[in-house]
Amino acid sequence: MTSIARTLSIAAVSVFASLGAQASELYGAGFEAGFQSTRSRAEVHAEAAQAVTQFKNYVVESNTAASKVERSTVQAEAVKAARQRQIAVGERA
Repeated sequence: MTSIARTLSIAAVSVFASLGAQASELYGAGFEAGFQSTRSRAEVHAEAAQAVTQFKNYVVESNTAASKVERSTVQAEAVKAARQRQIAVGERA
């Protein structure tokens, strides 16, 4: 009985392996292989450099206001809220 089970399991593994090998051809994963570029590498590089300069036009605002509460006070309030279960923990549905 074990030889039959072993034979069937080997056959099943070989079927799955052959299906996996054909998957790239079935779903068109190799479509990039037939692609022919019409632009040079220098043109693409220049366009990418131009695009990068447009994305760097942002300003980081620093809204650093002076705190009016001491660090120890905030920590004490956090401990108190945790003990009173006022802080949500985990997923609540």
